[in-house]
Amino acid sequence: MRHITGAIALGAALVLGALSTTAQAVAAPAQPARTGGLYAPTEMVLTIGQGDSRATTTSLRAATLSCMPTASGSHPYAKAACAQLRTASGDFNKVTEAASERICNKIWAPVVVTADGVWQGRRIAYTHIFANSCEMTDGKGSVFEF
Repeated sequence: MRHITGAIALGAALVLGALSTTAQAVAAPAQPARTGGLYAPTEMVLTIGQGDSRATTTSLRAATLSCMPTASGSHPYAKAACAQLRTASGDFNKVTEAASERICNKIWAPVVVTADGVWQGRRIAYTHIFANSCEMTDGKGSVFEF
């Protein structure tokens, strides 16, 4: 009787060991195919809103943007926005303060843009206030065009 009990215990241990190995293999998420080696994460949430500051802004629109390994997210021009950020080395000041030749009115109707997330492994928490929507869209590219 002792031999039967020992055999059952050994069989149960083997089955549990096999199940735990299978569960670990199933639980591991599939990794995306990477070309060219490892890459730093680049994923952000971009917002556009009206208000005098980030704290008092009423959000009008938001988009997600991921630039690695390929451009994706809810941003309608993800490829162009990622290309613009790569050209600016992820410096949002270069994006929002681009020079323009268009003349905008001087009406104060502030528009706040924000970028929160990660750019090439570096934490981003960016805010910029434009005087009005004309200044926001005037030659600034596609990062905040959604």
